Amino acid sequence: MLITIAIISIIMIAIVDSIIFFYRANTSSIEQEYQVEHARRGAELMIRDLRETTYADSGAYPLATIATSTVTFYTDTDTDGSIERIRYTLLGTNLYRNVTLAAGAPPAYTGGGATSTVSRYIRNNDEAAPLFRYFDNTNTEVSSEDIADVVSVTVNLVVDITQQHTPGKFTLRDSATLRNLRAQ
Repeated sequence: MLITIAIISIIMIAIVDSIIFFYRANTSSIEQEYQVEHARRGAELMIRDLRETTYADSGAYPLATIATSTVTFYTDTDTDGSIERIRYTLLGTNLYRNVTLAAGAPPAYTGGGATSTVSRYIRNNDEAAPLFRYFDNTNTEVSSEDIADVVSVTVNLVVDITQQHTPGKFTLRDSATLRNLRAQ
């Protein structure tokens, strides 16, 4: 009887250990898939916003600032006829979206605006990979000094929830032609 109990106990311990291992392995994969999907939705939002870049209510040029980890531009995100200033910024491993409304007469974009998190676990800084790349009408990469030459933007998101475990990093790429600038 004792031998039977001991064998059953060993089998049960092995089964419980297997279940715990399986749960831990799948939890990481499920969390990675969730964050990749979240980043995918964030990239779609960025691309949609960038495509509709237009002149600000204040008359400012459609692109305010460009850099490898941040872009500021003007667009009507909520189709209310008023142009908002949008800034996407990568700080650490979080990608943020800031929306500032124009106020006053003449319209001016003042104040901090509303900031929301677009995606987490973005590893572009760790990989030394630019989040944003800018191109002119000949598809030549443009530097931040040549902001008036930009007609398209490429977004490159590297997502990885844990760098020590599989499934590893996942890269999302998309690009947008700035519709209101492509004729220039």
